[in-house]
Amino acid sequence: MTNHNLDQDRAALLEGRQKTKRVTVPAWPRDDNDLPLVQLPVEWPMFSTLNHRTRAEQLREISATGREDLFTRDPLGPEAQDAQYRILHSQDGFDQLKEDLQERGQQEPAIITADGILINGNRRTAALRSLYQEDGVLEAQYVRCLVLPRDATPEELVDLETELQVAKDFKQEYSWVNEALLIEEHYDRADKNWDRVAARMHRAINDVRGMYEKLQQLHQLVELSNGARLHVDFLENESVFDELAKHIKNKSPQESEAVRAVYFLGVLTGAKYRDLRHLKRSDAATLVRSEIEGDAALKPILEAAEAAATETLEDDPLSELLGNSEPPSSLHNLLSFVATKRPGATVALSTGEQLLVQDALKSISSSITAAADEAKEEKRDQNSLKAPLERADKAIAELERVLDALPRARAFKEEWDEVALAERIRIIRQLVQRIELIP
Repeated sequence: MTNHNLDQDRAALLEGRQKTKRVTVPAWPRDDNDLPLVQLPVEWPMFSTLNHRTRAEQLREISATGREDLFTRDPLGPEAQDAQYRILHSQDGFDQLKEDLQERGQQEPAIITADGILINGNRRTAALRSLYQEDGVLEAQYVRCLVLPRDATPEELVDLETELQVAKDFKQEYSWVNEALLIEEHYDRADKNWDRVAARMHRAINDVRGMYEKLQQLHQLVELSNGARLHVDFLENESVFDELAKHIKNKSPQESEAVRAVYFLGVLTGAKYRDLRHLKRSDAATLVRSEIEGDAALKPILEAAEAAATETLEDDPLSELLGNSEPPSSLHNLLSFVATKRPGATVALSTGEQLLVQDALKSISSSITAAADEAKEEKRDQNSLKAPLERADKAIAELERVLDALPRARAFKEEWDEVALAERIRIIRQLVQRIELIP
């Protein structure tokens, strides 16, 4: 059965290309998984705009150009292809890949559809193209490709990409965001069945579900920013979103919102991850808000945030019907205000002054650090208060175990050492007396 979505002219050209041999591809799920190998001019294959390892970067390009259909209107057109090439060219490790290809040549063939769209090997092909077109390396003029059958379905292509990457090291070419976006797509395709997703990804259910859950937190922050922040901006913050998702899973809505607001604000302002960890508590937002209010330099930004929230509420036609609801946390208005501002932007204050957002972010980060230090000290004090009782409880439990074990030990009359037990009881009594004398 012919796939009518193929570019038939390109498919015909590729079909007529001389096939040098066939190569077995275990990841291709069909019984006949021997694919023909061809050699093609390096500029002829098309980059896949459905490439999951570039999904977050594509969202950045869409935002930069203001073109929602940049990669979908004409995926094989020059605009989409040039944008995809720029993404591949700018990814970490691209220069090292070029050096390796120039030194050792192409070791593994790429995989393309019947009309020449790259399903696997996008980065290698981009690197070869760069070597040939930009650096004049003649040995990079051609790329070797395995060709999929004409009737390959979109679902099979996604599954093939997943299998090929699972067979390698997922972290090698996928950022955590792009990996999570791929898991999200499989989850939607699998009718939200985690067993099927885990089987497809060859990973534990808790693992793929954890990736999905921290992505949902990132989705919320990106949506809150109203376009000012993108998924790709948070590639270095996986641990923050991971810990946030795990902490709020079984918490009350109030605590979840408080901790989420603090973590989001912390990520936006560049607060240190080790500081945020001390603010996983129900009053986290209150602690941070108190520190911010105590900083005279931040008072104008707080006022601007509250004014913006009031203005937004007044402009909402449903607000009168629904009534004035309280924000989810005491930091919500500030978070919403800051999230929608790029670091290089300025904010007009009620005093008439202009405040650079980057300066406000630094000050807010300092307040978060101060709140974290206070929380850490408070926890240390609480631990000090609880420590004597907790250790006494452990001692009681151990003495109860002595009572249980003693009759069995005394049954071995010849081996049992009653004198040694008496000595330990004497030491225990001395310790109890010393505890009772402590003021």
